[in-house]
Amino acid sequence: MHIHVNGRNIEITDAIKAYAKEKIGKVINHYDQIQSIDIVLNVIKNPSVAQSHTAEVLCKFVSGSVKVEESAESMYASIDLVADKLSRQVKKFKEKQMSSSKNASIRTDVQVEEETVSE
Repeated sequence: MHIHVNGRNIEITDAIKAYAKEKIGKVINHYDQIQSIDIVLNVIKNPSVAQSHTAEVLCKFVSGSVKVEESAESMYASIDLVADKLSRQVKKFKEKQMSSSKNASIRTDVQVEEETVSE
């Protein structure tokens, strides 16, 4: 599994990259079908914007993907928020996949009895 960290309007330091990989890498413990995680860190340089640091995460699975975005006043806070939100979304995605695989076979759930008409 690959974790890619990119930045818009910000220089990605080794500390931010390591922190993002550590926090978001914990999602692997919830679901083993993750192929890759793309992290985009963005800063809005307008002083009138209160929550100017944004973290976006795109988590790609074998059978789909989950996109999560959070904003905060600091980059570390936005990474924490997006990691928590991604964890909840991955658990929800896993439960949906597990429940749909249990209900995949219609023939075992429904038994049709044939009525015989005696003449």
